Amino acid sequence: MAARSPYFVPESEGIRAGESPAAALRRILASPGAHQAPCCFDALGARLIQRAGFPICFMGGFCVSAARLGLPDAGLISYGEMVDQGRLITEAVSLPVIGDGDNGYGNAMNIKRTVKGYINAGFAGIMLEDQVAPKACGHTEGRKVISREDAIMHIKAAVDARKESGSDIVIIARSDSRQAISIDEALWRVQAFADAGADVLFIDALASIEEMKAFCAVSPKVPKMANMLEGGGKTPILSPAELQEIGFSLVVYPLSLIGVSMLAMEDALIAIKSTGAPRPGSLPSFQEIKDTLGFNRYYKEEKQYATVQQAQPSSTNIVLRLKITEKSGTQKINEGIPAGILEKISKAIPGLAGVNFTEILQGADQSQKGKLLLDREDATGDRIQVSIE
Repeated sequence: MAARSPYFVPESEGIRAGESPAAALRRILASPGAHQAPCCFDALGARLIQRAGFPICFMGGFCVSAARLGLPDAGLISYGEMVDQGRLITEAVSLPVIGDGDNGYGNAMNIKRTVKGYINAGFAGIMLEDQVAPKACGHTEGRKVISREDAIMHIKAAVDARKESGSDIVIIARSDSRQAISIDEALWRVQAFADAGADVLFIDALASIEEMKAFCAVSPKVPKMANMLEGGGKTPILSPAELQEIGFSLVVYPLSLIGVSMLAMEDALIAIKSTGAPRPGSLPSFQEIKDTLGFNRYYKEEKQYATVQQAQPSSTNIVLRLKITEKSGTQKINEGIPAGILEKISKAIPGLAGVNFTEILQGADQSQKGKLLLDREDATGDRIQVSIE
């Protein structure tokens, strides 16, 4: 299947022209190194992963359940919610994205539907595990797994679904039997998964470097995945170089983005409640936010399709200059923004809520450069100025 067409993405060495997402992932995994794949939970996180230069993005069930539902990774999120979230993520980037398929959401027939759904959503790979329902994070207590026979049949069903779809999606077979039963059982299962057609193998919650080495000795030609669960998981945290030396080809980081996001939001809310604004330097400038989201590229591309009627003077087409200056004289914002956009976001800017833009733009046009349309102070003493760009 051809690569999906992302909306706005920076240039990258991700999915090449004419290359399927899965082909890109296979190419990367075939190259030397332990390739890092941070876990994202939404399209913005995936965009930031690509902008940071990572070759692969992983949509993790733990963080999607947390961000989308505000609930623990305990089998509460559904197939439909995961595939919907994944579609938004794959459309946002030109990186190969691996999707967490949990335990396939049922029996072998459910697994076939899940694999086909993930293919249609644009995923490069899908991870499937052998936990019983309801499944949960592999580093939590009380893990239970299905029988050997059922686990193998689930991987065979996934392989059949791939063949039926004419796809090359990468199947990552995960076993949680290390914590549920024993390391020997986990090693037996991943060997059986490789024999059944899995492309990448993964044992979650390995407890030592020795166990990691024993895992990588199974089916040496099949790539292995490591899970560097941050902040207190069961698996030792190693560097990419150390993981490569042991034999790993893929490394995921499940909690980094969701964890720092939670902490940053809590800090911002505490600051807003106590002082009325986040700490200086704790958030990007409005211009940086616009750059990340592609506003400038959008405006540039939009002009290519402007008709004569659209190009006629209009107050909402006027570009305005918004300046917000603190009492101390420090400038918080100094940005050029189309009047129509500024009006839409005005409710979110203290001091602009309630401003009648139709009234202040009456008779204004772009030729009146520098004309001051608004000059006022908000409740915190910040000076708000709006002029014609």
